[in-house]
Amino acid sequence: MSEALRTLSAEPLRRFKPYPAYKDSGVGWLGEIPAAWEAKRLKNCVQRLESGGTPESDNFEYWTDDESGIPWVAISDMTRSFHVRDTAKRLTERGLRSKRLPVLPVGTLLYSMYASLGKVALLEIDAVVNQAILGLVTREELVSRDYLHWWLEFMQGHVQLLSSSNTQDNLNADKVRKMPVFVPGPDEQRAIAAFLDRETARIDALVAKKERLIELLQEKRTALITRAVTKGLDPTVPMKDSGVEWLGEIPAHWNVSLLDKVVDPLRRITYGIVQPGVPDPDGILMVRGQNYSRGWSSPEDIFRVSPEIEAPYRRARLKAGDIVVTIVGAGTGNVALVPAWLEGANLTQTTGRVATDNRKMSNRFVAYFLQSKVGSASVELAVKGAAQPGLNLGHLAKFPVVISPLDEQHRIADFIDSEIAKFESLEERIGTAIDHLRELRTALISAAVTGKIDVREEAA
Repeated sequence: MSEALRTLSAEPLRRFKPYPAYKDSGVGWLGEIPAAWEAKRLKNCVQRLESGGTPESDNFEYWTDDESGIPWVAISDMTRSFHVRDTAKRLTERGLRSKRLPVLPVGTLLYSMYASLGKVALLEIDAVVNQAILGLVTREELVSRDYLHWWLEFMQGHVQLLSSSNTQDNLNADKVRKMPVFVPGPDEQRAIAAFLDRETARIDALVAKKERLIELLQEKRTALITRAVTKGLDPTVPMKDSGVEWLGEIPAHWNVSLLDKVVDPLRRITYGIVQPGVPDPDGILMVRGQNYSRGWSSPEDIFRVSPEIEAPYRRARLKAGDIVVTIVGAGTGNVALVPAWLEGANLTQTTGRVATDNRKMSNRFVAYFLQSKVGSASVELAVKGAAQPGLNLGHLAKFPVVISPLDEQHRIADFIDSEIAKFESLEERIGTAIDHLRELRTALISAAVTGKIDVREEAA
């Protein structure tokens, strides 16, 4: 039995019957299969197995924005959805001829050999593919496309056994051709595919609802933070215009300043080191935006450099309670507070450090302010029109912040901490439910295409 089925509670699968008789599959990690199923290689199940290529990217005669161009599928096109109905790039006829690329027909299965290893998609337009993708046109009289899709999706969890690379998992066309496929009769194939289409659609719909619920909770959390750090906790307090369009009214006893006016005068806003390519496992921790995009990474997952390389950049060293802000890349504007265990770490050049003057400002209050809708608006205005998302320290220094009495800042931060803990508890429970649903999806696919459960009556 597969690992997914061993680790998942058997209760959701208990209603299914096994097949009456089994035989050894000859594949150690797979175990037994139904006695009537046949062992094949993928090459025996397809009439076409086509690889692609990429014409010279800087040759404008090969590429076009014209709708009449030939769609060219990259990995990013097939990972957005199972159905590939459009592509980001198109080729001219000249580009097509430059690599002698075969045009694949509607209904071709696409299979990723690099990056998203083993990802499967269905081509719903005539198109060509790049060198990371194989096009599979099935021999329908032997293996239906719909059944092969589910077999390949099952194999995604095992395809690392077939791959090899010094730097990342990769496949090649020859390894894919030799991939095992266990083939039931035509009626069984249709039954298994129909069952999995229906059951996975139900699970996917549940997952989508729960993911939407998490999005709504995150929106509600941001709204709560924004109200607390811009209006305070007393709804009866007199208000005044802040003078900042995207900030609106603030309590009358508060003031507006700039971020660089509320930092520690001895520890100005700064960024870190251009990250060297060779890590030192015993060196100094180097914080990048990805280390706090979804809560702090563990120390083992944070890049380290040698003390000799880090020493000239003491200015960027972190203290517990400092604020770090992502200033380059897709996560621009992400904010986190530095935990005590990161004291003495340094930064890469993609991350800025803000050390507040604790005589004026609560670091927690400022961090929450930067996470509010006002902070997001400041980021959006600063990066608008930039070729690559990013802030510079000048942008960051001129972000508006509110100044309220220090004891009030602490009360607001305590209130937000308490409310955020409730949100995080809810999100964690929903996330656990999503994980279980995805495990169930994987287990159902595995059990159905390997014959561990008999779904022929279920699909009727």
